[in-house]
Amino acid sequence: MSAVTATAAPTVDLAAAKARQHAAWSSGDYAVVGTTLQIVGENLCEALDVRWGQQVLDVAAGNGNISLAAARRGCEVLATDYVGALLERAAERAAAERLPMATRVADAEALPFDDASFDVVTSTFGVMFTPDQPRAAAELMRVCRPGGKIGLANWTPQGFIGQLFRTIGSHLPPPAGVMSPARWGTPEFIREQFEAKASAIELQERHFVFRYGSAEHFLQVFRTMYGPTLKAFAALDEPGKEKLAADIVALVERFNRAGDGTMVVPSEYLEVVVVKR
Repeated sequence: MSAVTATAAPTVDLAAAKARQHAAWSSGDYAVVGTTLQIVGENLCEALDVRWGQQVLDVAAGNGNISLAAARRGCEVLATDYVGALLERAAERAAAERLPMATRVADAEALPFDDASFDVVTSTFGVMFTPDQPRAAAELMRVCRPGGKIGLANWTPQGFIGQLFRTIGSHLPPPAGVMSPARWGTPEFIREQFEAKASAIELQERHFVFRYGSAEHFLQVFRTMYGPTLKAFAALDEPGKEKLAADIVALVERFNRAGDGTMVVPSEYLEVVVVKR
């Protein structure tokens, strides 16, 4: 008679994962990368069909791409992030355009707002990085009013940035049980998290095009300015650094369509519009 031993699922220390992520996003200078993504916020505002005077909450706003896009369209915008330094950069950008925009440090997994407080709730390449993914999704829905909209832009697993996550993970695996942020870029995950309280869900695959001087230029910027990549390199020994750098350059070359020595790489993302029932 053989005994069957059950293997327990790994216990995930979400608080520790969040602390590591906070340290990553607080390092480097994300705005150098983030501001290049502005068109994503503009397109998402159009997909949401935002209206003048609407109350908009931007969650995990970073340097405020969709915050600024909504403010340009006359919305009353509150940009939130758990990294205060990123919000400072967002506020600087709003001030430069003389756009009214409020900021507040807030955790996407525990938003400090009453139920049904906002007409529109947004996040571009932000909330997807929360360790407790179902909790973050529930918070987005909770603070949105009935009939309001949730708008998201999330990198897909198969796109360039999704594959960059996978490449980094092959060198520096995430803690057991921590889910990939690229899950947010799949229709299945979006429907699983939002369908029960939604009257409609619209999904559109889009591409953002990264443009740099070369694959090596991209690597230099992301290695020094983009917190998660910076921290990954910092955690490796010298041979490990060299191998990760080579793999990232190879990944760029696989997606690159420039043909002239520069880098022109489309990266797929999922544009999401959820209407709350």
